[in-house]
Amino acid sequence: MSRMQRAIDCHAHIIDTARFPLSDGPGYKPRPHENGPKETYCGVLDGHGVGHALLVQPSGYGTDNAAMLDAIASYPGRFKGIAVLDPTTPERVLEDLGRRGVVGVRFNLPTYERDALTRPEAPAFLARLKALGWYAQVFADDAQWAEVAPILRKSGVKVLIDHFGLRDLAGGLMQPGFQAVLRLGREGSAAVKLSAPFRISREIGTYDDLAPFARAVIEAFGVENCVWGSDWPFINMGHPVRYAAALQAVEHWLDDPDDLERVLWHNPVRLFGFGGNP
Repeated sequence: MSRMQRAIDCHAHIIDTARFPLSDGPGYKPRPHENGPKETYCGVLDGHGVGHALLVQPSGYGTDNAAMLDAIASYPGRFKGIAVLDPTTPERVLEDLGRRGVVGVRFNLPTYERDALTRPEAPAFLARLKALGWYAQVFADDAQWAEVAPILRKSGVKVLIDHFGLRDLAGGLMQPGFQAVLRLGREGSAAVKLSAPFRISREIGTYDDLAPFARAVIEAFGVENCVWGSDWPFINMGHPVRYAAALQAVEHWLDDPDDLERVLWHNPVRLFGFGGNP
């Protein structure tokens, strides 16, 4: 960072296949060098002055959230979690997960369950998440947003959008999916992660081609509904990514130091209930 900042990483995965084997179901199966145990991640956070993190269940573990929950329990107060759950999960289990630090459920449409938000049982599940005050965190293909945004809007659940709400720049600013994401932002019903630009941009390091999309996202959602995430441990990438570079990336779109501090610290404290004074 250009100057010392308090920071909360709002998108990272714990992957420890030695202690927690991957599931047999759908999802990306990390290769051995892509492991990211809790101890390694805490060392990375400490080395970069990042105090807290919102852990996200990776698709390769399916609905077995054990590795993430173990990390949360091992470092009290440092982590919160976004789980992946079956819609039929009993209420007592949801309540227990809430006590253990879970604040939402991820819907990974491209690589885990493409119909997770469009199948018949989805509205009832979203209603349960709303009642808990949890987030529906959504990762979607660009073409899917036009279909799933109205479902999310109708449910009234709090929405958390992964990775700018964008996967392919080729469709342009006016593509229906991206416009559906921006509408969710303008309506004030969603927050968005300014995360993983290296998965979207073809101009690694500068991200110049992503800049107009990032500006549109920040304008639609407002700085107060933007957070940052690293996407550590950077699985399924064709080139290496450094954590320091992921942390610095957000500076490409936030020139005002006060805005930067809001995105890195104040917003996640307020949105996800991390300790600290907003």
